[in-house]
Amino acid sequence: MEQKLNRNQFKSQARLPKFAIPSYYDLYIKLDLVACTFSGNVNININIIEKTNFIVLNALELNVHEVLFTSSHNQEYRPSDAIMDKDDEILVLVFDEPLAVGEGILRIIFYGKLNEHTKGFYKCSYVEKEVKKNMAVTQFEAVDARRCFPCWDEPALKATFKITLDIPSELTALSNMPILDEKLNGNLKTVYFEESPVMSTYLVAFVVGLFDHIEDTTTNGVKVHVYCPVGKSSEGKHALDVAIKSLGIYTEFFSTPYPLPKLDMVAVSEFHAGAMENFGLIVYRENELLYNEKTSTANRKQIMAISTSHEVAHQWFGNLVTMEWWTHLWLNEGFATWISYMATDIMFPEWKMWTQFLRQTSHGLRLDAQEQSHPIEVEVHRADEIDQVFDAISYNKGSAVIRMLQSYLGEDIFQKSLSLYMKKYAWKNVETEDLWSVLSEESGINITSLMECWTKQKGHPVVYVNCKDNLLEFKQSQFVSSGLQGDGRWTIPITLSLGSYNNQRNFLLESQSQSVDISEMLPSSDGKLCSFKECDETLWIKVNVEQSGFYRVIYDDELSARLRKAVENNCLSAADKLGILDDMLALCQACKQPLSYLLLLLDAHRKEHDSMVLSKLINVCYDVVEIITDAMPDAVNELKDFSSVSSNLLLKD
Repeated sequence: MEQKLNRNQFKSQARLPKFAIPSYYDLYIKLDLVACTFSGNVNININIIEKTNFIVLNALELNVHEVLFTSSHNQEYRPSDAIMDKDDEILVLVFDEPLAVGEGILRIIFYGKLNEHTKGFYKCSYVEKEVKKNMAVTQFEAVDARRCFPCWDEPALKATFKITLDIPSELTALSNMPILDEKLNGNLKTVYFEESPVMSTYLVAFVVGLFDHIEDTTTNGVKVHVYCPVGKSSEGKHALDVAIKSLGIYTEFFSTPYPLPKLDMVAVSEFHAGAMENFGLIVYRENELLYNEKTSTANRKQIMAISTSHEVAHQWFGNLVTMEWWTHLWLNEGFATWISYMATDIMFPEWKMWTQFLRQTSHGLRLDAQEQSHPIEVEVHRADEIDQVFDAISYNKGSAVIRMLQSYLGEDIFQKSLSLYMKKYAWKNVETEDLWSVLSEESGINITSLMECWTKQKGHPVVYVNCKDNLLEFKQSQFVSSGLQGDGRWTIPITLSLGSYNNQRNFLLESQSQSVDISEMLPSSDGKLCSFKECDETLWIKVNVEQSGFYRVIYDDELSARLRKAVENNCLSAADKLGILDDMLALCQACKQPLSYLLLLLDAHRKEHDSMVLSKLINVCYDVVEIITDAMPDAVNELKDFSSVSSNLLLKD
């Protein structure tokens, strides 16, 4: 039965209809860098799933010149109409005669312009002998492969790719796979790349420009190259060293080798993001890849190490195992953020990366406390909604929640679970629940029940802690920075230390309130257990040890006083001191605690020497001024020097 075209039936849909599924792309592109145009053709092996008069795929800002579908029986079909819908970014091919179920090849000839918007296939620049010239770069994440060639531009529709480029002979062409062959033809050369394994369209990449490069090889034989502007190859050494070490760390951590024969990293002058993890070809903005030993700062060296290890991590978490749809973006970005700190900490233990990670946690907590926050998992309905989920909730909250889960399960179980996850889902697509399932099987804990409250609802809790005799009473409510009462509820992994980091207890706060007996954690005298209130005032209780949990904590007056004494006596780690400060500041700003409590806490740091804590104290001093200024505008003149005076006092020996 012949299908009739309804022009609206494919519009305003998040996903393409599954009439046809691609399995292989043979893509050829000829580049004209003078006119900033490109022409090409693509042969796509597709499987017709159900008898249809339509093929619907993605295309945007392209001119389609010719279309031909050839069935497995060599029967040719030309569409009677090809409708390009710019609003929904789709190309609808209409055939008078239905296409039968089975395999076939869809050939499309097209041409387009290199845009100037750093998305899709775009124009970039380089300098040769003080002359600015054009080069070309791709940036396809999230849904911009369709700007370069017609395709099924969804992460779940993985396929293999064979790419061929015609480029000026003096330039270098890079793509996901190694070069198979090159053929010169006058001022042009044709570059043939090896066929790729299956991957999503947003990870396809090619760069054409003039570069110097340096290279090294991992112990597993993977060739790693860093491509830099001419004359700056030495500035790629730091990134090259980090990439080599990261590949080894992740290969061991995931118990899965890097899946491609090479890894290229290339610096380009114009790039919207800091970097992009294209499979086998990571593209960076120049200042995110190049490090000058003489002029770059120590902070820049750390940032670049984190960025490089983040993008390398994506080669496993994102590229080898890929989210099924953009709703699960946090699986890519949250995990890559978390594990980049783990890898950097292994490479540079002197940097104390897990203490620095608290900046990620703090930023995530502050954004997530706003009333307009959103869950980690956000349902994406249209292509133009995807960019909105690339924010601090996916990256910062996502990574902090992962760290909380790792801390609760333990490093060994967590690492083993991720190794099993990689093996089970290699080259496939996943949803968040697939990861929870593997973690549940390995840990024996219902991880789905534990984690859904963290990924599917917005916000986070504040935990109230009160001590009555030898009972700690815990209550939770949603923390909102405006001071309003939220209605969220969480299953919270609680960690607490009593008097020592060797004296810890972990449990789940699964209801609104819960009491915990700490008698067995208390010191004894003559074989008799002491009451907490009878113990020396220097005995302290710290909840959310090392700030591994994504929540705020409010202590009763006695517990707060004991913690201040612990700060004075330098009994707490830098991470816990930072966490207590950050919590108290946020609680005061939300009018959950009086400002005097924060001032008392600041005073307790008079003997502080840790640089990260001192930096936080200085920032808090400025925040105190803002709090007082907002409350009492007339006090501005009296307080204008408060921050600098306080900072100087804190920095005195």
